[in-house]
Amino acid sequence: MQERIQKILSKCGISSRRQAEDLIMEGVVSVNGQPATLGMKADLEKDHIKVRGKLINGAGERVYLLFNKPINTITAMKDPEGRPTVNDYMKKLKVRVFPVGRLDYRSEGLLILTNDGDLANAVLHPSKKIPKTYRVKIDGFLDQEDINALESGIRLEDGKTAPAKVKVKKAMKANSWVDITIHEGKKRQVRRMFERLRHHVIKLQRIRISSLTLSGLESGAFRYMTPEEVQKLKKDTGMKQ
Repeated sequence: MQERIQKILSKCGISSRRQAEDLIMEGVVSVNGQPATLGMKADLEKDHIKVRGKLINGAGERVYLLFNKPINTITAMKDPEGRPTVNDYMKKLKVRVFPVGRLDYRSEGLLILTNDGDLANAVLHPSKKIPKTYRVKIDGFLDQEDINALESGIRLEDGKTAPAKVKVKKAMKANSWVDITIHEGKKRQVRRMFERLRHHVIKLQRIRISSLTLSGLESGAFRYMTPEEVQKLKKDTGMKQ
C-alpha cells in the first residue's frame, strides 16, 4: 500500500513525521535510487527506501524511554558542530530511538524518546494539547500583572501563546522559582514568554509531560516507560489502545 514517505519513516521508527520532512529536505532520503520529495508516496513492501544510504525495513519492537536531558546537550541524534547530543547517552541501546520534541541547548529535563512515530506525532500535535510543565528560575519577581499576562497569553513574534498555568514556588532576594504549564511547542517558548515580561531565565527544567515526571531520574539517565505509562500516554493523546 502506498503511503507518504513521512508516514513510512515514522512507522518504521526512523523519525517523527515532522523530523522526516527535514530529512527529505536535506536530501538524505531516496526511493528506488531517486531523491525523495515532500508529498511523494511509496510502498514499503515494493520500493527500496533508504535514509543516508541505509535500507529501511518494517516496524519492529516499540521502545519508549524517559530521559533526563542535561544542560549543554543537543536534542538530536547527531550534531554537525560536534556538540554533545542525546544520542551520546543512548549508545547501549540496540534499538534506534528519536526524541519527541525538543529542549534547547541550555535547558534540561524530561524528554520522551521512542521509535513509535505515531505516538510521537500524537504527542506533538497541537490539537492534543498535551500539558508540559517547566520549573524556571528567573531574575526578579512576578507580580500579579505578570501572572495575569502569562495566564491569558503572551504576544510573541510568531503569534500569541495559549493561556498558561503559573505557580510561584519560591521567591528569594533577587530571583524566583516558577512552575509554568503550557501545551504548545513554539521554539524557545517559555524563555521568550518570560523575556517579553523582562525577566531573564537563569535556569529552565522540564519536569512533567502529561502524567510523566522526572521522579528518580538523575541528569543524563534514562529508563524504560512502564506498559501502564505508555497506555496512559496513548489514552491522553486519543490514540487507539
